[in-house]
Amino acid sequence: MLLGEQEQFLSYNGEVLIFQLSKTKHAEGAADKTMNLCVRRMAFNRDTKLFVQKSSGVFSMRASHLKIEIICCSCTTDSRTGIILPCILMKKKKRNNTVKYTLLLLHSSNQFEQSFHFKLDYELKEDIMLFTGPSVLWRHANKLFYISSDTCTVLSAPVQLSSVVWAGEIEDEGTVVLGIRTACLPENEDEDEFSTSDRAIWGSEFFGYAFETQKMLTGTCFMPHAYSRVVSSVCICKSEILKKQLRISLVAITHKNQLIWFQDGLPKGVCELPYEKPCSVKTAITSSNNLLFIVSFASGNVCVVQRRDSLQVASRWQKVKSVLVDDFIGSGSEQLLLLFKYDSNTDLLSTFKITDLGEVNYASGINYKHDVPAAEGLQENGLLTVQALETRLQAGCTSVQQLQQHLGLKKRVILESCRALIDLVEERTHVLPTAKELHLIYLNKTFFCKEGLVSLWDDVENPAPSLSKETSFASKVPEHFMEKLWQRVVGDNLIVGVKLTDSFYSSLSDVSLSLVVDRDFSMISPIIECRNKIIKLNKAFSALAVSSSQIEPPPKKRKLDLDNKKDLKNEFPKRCSGVQLDGEKTVIAVTSLAPLLAFHRVCCIVLLHVKKQKRRHDSLQESKKITVVCGKILLHLEDISNGKYSVKMLRDNSYCTGSMEDILAVLAVSVRFSFQIVSSDCTLTPVNSWLLGAMECTPFKECHDKIFCHKSGNAYGTVFKWTLKNPFEGVLTLFCRNLTVLFQCLHSLTRVLPPSCDVKLLRSGSKGVLAEQLSLALEKEMLTLRSSFFSKESKAEDSLTWGNEPGKKTSDAPVASLLDSEEGVQQFRKKLQNEREESMRSMNQTMNGALYQEIALKIAEAQLSSDMIVWRLS
Repeated sequence: MLLGEQEQFLSYNGEVLIFQLSKTKHAEGAADKTMNLCVRRMAFNRDTKLFVQKSSGVFSMRASHLKIEIICCSCTTDSRTGIILPCILMKKKKRNNTVKYTLLLLHSSNQFEQSFHFKLDYELKEDIMLFTGPSVLWRHANKLFYISSDTCTVLSAPVQLSSVVWAGEIEDEGTVVLGIRTACLPENEDEDEFSTSDRAIWGSEFFGYAFETQKMLTGTCFMPHAYSRVVSSVCICKSEILKKQLRISLVAITHKNQLIWFQDGLPKGVCELPYEKPCSVKTAITSSNNLLFIVSFASGNVCVVQRRDSLQVASRWQKVKSVLVDDFIGSGSEQLLLLFKYDSNTDLLSTFKITDLGEVNYASGINYKHDVPAAEGLQENGLLTVQALETRLQAGCTSVQQLQQHLGLKKRVILESCRALIDLVEERTHVLPTAKELHLIYLNKTFFCKEGLVSLWDDVENPAPSLSKETSFASKVPEHFMEKLWQRVVGDNLIVGVKLTDSFYSSLSDVSLSLVVDRDFSMISPIIECRNKIIKLNKAFSALAVSSSQIEPPPKKRKLDLDNKKDLKNEFPKRCSGVQLDGEKTVIAVTSLAPLLAFHRVCCIVLLHVKKQKRRHDSLQESKKITVVCGKILLHLEDISNGKYSVKMLRDNSYCTGSMEDILAVLAVSVRFSFQIVSSDCTLTPVNSWLLGAMECTPFKECHDKIFCHKSGNAYGTVFKWTLKNPFEGVLTLFCRNLTVLFQCLHSLTRVLPPSCDVKLLRSGSKGVLAEQLSLALEKEMLTLRSSFFSKESKAEDSLTWGNEPGKKTSDAPVASLLDSEEGVQQFRKKLQNEREESMRSMNQTMNGALYQEIALKIAEAQLSSDMIVWRLS
């Protein structure tokens, strides 16, 4: 309520109480010495859709030329009975500059009761509030004063404050005041810590003071101190004690025309208000359990903010005299009563509106008598529609919550599996979490499940046999399997390379790298997505580079080893790279750099995954998969900014001085394209002149067959390889960053080539090389089939149960001699029957599942290699 108004409105039990001050009329010439405080109880009539007066009451006061005013009114709890009653604070100013304040209680019989009174030598102007007791709270000269019906004495709280933003009841604390004061440094707080706090930055802080216990409450459980400069009023929606901690949910309005939602001291939502200078905020709970925030402005405007997925302004009104919240229509839920400004000659409740922003909507000035059935029908239909939509919305929210729980569980399992993998390759004992620990973790992350979480692993002390086997096999890796571990940064890519030794690489059939974030960085997923390449460079002018970025043939259905969870889609390029065993043998992993730099400093573990081959006594190769740790790399934003890992390609006379690691890094992030150039009329000498002249290329000092482009612009950094088969035919290979660079280089090349030249894109190398690779792949496939068959025959002796029974021999006598006698015919018939049964058993022979799985995997690998080469030749 605003100060100085001689009429006040208050809602109480669904009724509207109107308080007015009026002077008593006397005979002409008589002195006016009495002032009456009148109250009228107004109730809404649902039949006429108007407010009617139910009863009234009067409280007389002696004026004796003194000025009497209504300061404020509110509904508070009477501590004697526990009943909520309307309270009115009156002011009577005397001639000697003393002011007398009286607090009145209004009972259901319309009788006024004087609860207490007190005198002050100043007028109450700032932060006046009524609360339980009844009690009066106010602020004066940056001090907090209060008086209640129990003490009847003005008391001062031992706090200094600049404003009061809220006063009310909090569980286990009683009456609490939330205020703002100048930040002060406690004696037990360090000055260095204080200098970095937001209290020191903003110069003010929130604090809570409990009158009954006379203790201070931490202000940060309400709001961060940074908001102390802008918040003007607060409304606490919910307060509870959970695990001995105070949990508070509130909304606050600011001088910046914002409404902010806070949960446990943290901002959860903000809404821009449509008008300036908000002065108060209150809440209402409608029939559909919607929480509404009603914001009043100094200009007389009002807006309502709804809290759905976010805070949004739902409605607004102008020229509002007062807004009340209560159950005015008796529906069991709250509605808003808007009283609009009226002329002095009109009735107080002649212009109003009752609404809950839903099915309830009554307004004065509408003739409901002629259209009551239609209006009620529309409201009923609207109510049914809203209820159906709410049911669908609740079902959708339930589905979303279940999906979030499922995704959270999958993420937890993946993270725990990654940690187990790291511990395994580093030969550490991994402790699996129990079901109780998993459940507590999910409760902290707000993943709730009534059934609880069950451990997906067996809680046993001894490790699984398979893990022990892998660990023991990993320990057989030679100590010096790696020559060098390096890293480079090219553009937005991080390149990590591992150079293997010749002896170790010669026994491998499959090689790949993985990058795993160290366990210290638990806030992100430990597995880093990266692509692998194997690049072998021979310093003797021959090189083979295989790019995993090339287009692959359509996938085919194939059987995989159940123990091998890894896809086989990238195995062919790695095996194809194994054809050339001399030169550099480097495995490279390429990943995006930007997500890692977001953490400023990240440590990654480099894991090498290999399939190691060893020969058995039957000359067949047995492959076992092992994982070894190559080392760790540290990514620091400052080092990358200083160019510590940048590629350095400089000209030194007629060569490019890039190191072998720099060359491999450039090739790893590039896409390779090969073009066959054929000229029938003239030689192809312009190509070499174009590379050395227009493109400004120089050969690498470490690898002469590849040349580096130093031309400024997009083409800088492109690597070329020009192979001249004869003066009229050659193959030009480009390693460029993207298709745009490729098109620019081809456009420049076509300007120098003769018009009769034919340029054809090659999918992968020349047909001669691919044909040779196909013959080798087909030979390997045939040998695999033959060796698999003999392996089956040798291994199936224990599994197959066909042939003659042990201990029994069939006579090898000639057939003619057996047919001479009846006994011989019976013997021949028995022999024939045994051979028939033996033939049937050989056709229905069984095989061990592990043996069949091994044979099928070897055959699938061999067929996949030959199929891919055939696709490249087509």
